[in-house]
Amino acid sequence: MAQIKNIFIVCGEPSGDTLAGNLVKEIQKIEPQIKFSGVGGLQLAKTGAEIFYNISNLSVMGFFDVLKKLPRFLELKKIILKRINTHQPDCLILVDFSGFNLRLAQAINKRIPVIYYVSPQVWASREGRINSIKKFISKMVVLFKFEEEFYKKRGIQSTYVGHPLIDLAKPTLRKQEFLDNYQISPDKKIIALLPGSRIQEIKIMLPLMLEAAKLIHGTISQTQFIIAKASNLDTQIYLNECKKFNLDVKIIDGLTYDCLNNADASMVCSGTATLEATIMQKPFVIIYKTNILNYLLYRPQLKIPYIGMVNIVAGKEIVPEFIQFKAKPKMIANSILKFLQDPSSSVRLSQDLLKVKNDLGEPGAAQRAARLILNFLQK
Repeated sequence: MAQIKNIFIVCGEPSGDTLAGNLVKEIQKIEPQIKFSGVGGLQLAKTGAEIFYNISNLSVMGFFDVLKKLPRFLELKKIILKRINTHQPDCLILVDFSGFNLRLAQAINKRIPVIYYVSPQVWASREGRINSIKKFISKMVVLFKFEEEFYKKRGIQSTYVGHPLIDLAKPTLRKQEFLDNYQISPDKKIIALLPGSRIQEIKIMLPLMLEAAKLIHGTISQTQFIIAKASNLDTQIYLNECKKFNLDVKIIDGLTYDCLNNADASMVCSGTATLEATIMQKPFVIIYKTNILNYLLYRPQLKIPYIGMVNIVAGKEIVPEFIQFKAKPKMIANSILKFLQDPSSSVRLSQDLLKVKNDLGEPGAAQRAARLILNFLQK
């Protein structure tokens, strides 16, 4: 049985960093002597992994942002390959970040085992990437049951473990404590705004959400608004957008789950946060907008009718989606107002969200992934 001494791990965005850190913690519980190093952020660093490249400037939004940062990605790939050649890790774990990670896997060319945790969304677009996965990835560890079936039909080794957010997405404060800490009124409806974790997303999504918030407040004056700030971003980015609107908004740092859990309804940027909102089972809408050229390039590649993972798992639109041309403040506001004015619609959505939550698997996904990866490597 092979002894594993050193694992190299690469993620590129805050959501991937959270899942990578969680996975490493579970591996360390089983095999505490294994050393970790790689590319990550705060959550991966908290495990004691050696982070030689921080992900703070790696997030991209759309094709043209990728082009702007291409020299940085090419340089990072060189750095990683050099370190792998020098340190000779026992395996490479790739976490999401498919545009970069699949090219890295190709460059490694199976010189060491390459495990992919959090699958690229090849079932949604750019199915041609399946060829790279088949050729250069040793093992797929997937979070959704339908992904396991998708890969197995195409002759690719994959195992479903469930979604780690079932364990991670939990509020930390009691409701009264949350309200008191942030001077939030218990007598007004709370609307949470989650505009994403990238600077570009904030600049596009937050003004949309704030304009919708103004319309909501104009209809129901007994409403208040909170922004779930991404811990990786500067508060000033949010303040710059908020000052353009005559609206009382509280910016709350690092308590996304508490914001979602205590909100009567939420506006959520498409991405991992939509699953976090699903787990909280509170009403929300999905919003996404990018620059028009990025949209025109990306939309024809999309093979599925929804972009929100909650709707993809449900197989139908249970959460309203406001994407690109439909991302209009009035339409968003009307959808939120319906939840506030018609409690039965909130109850129906909560029941649908529970079904999706149950489809995300049992607790312990990261632990199952850790055992699976170690068993695979020790064969």
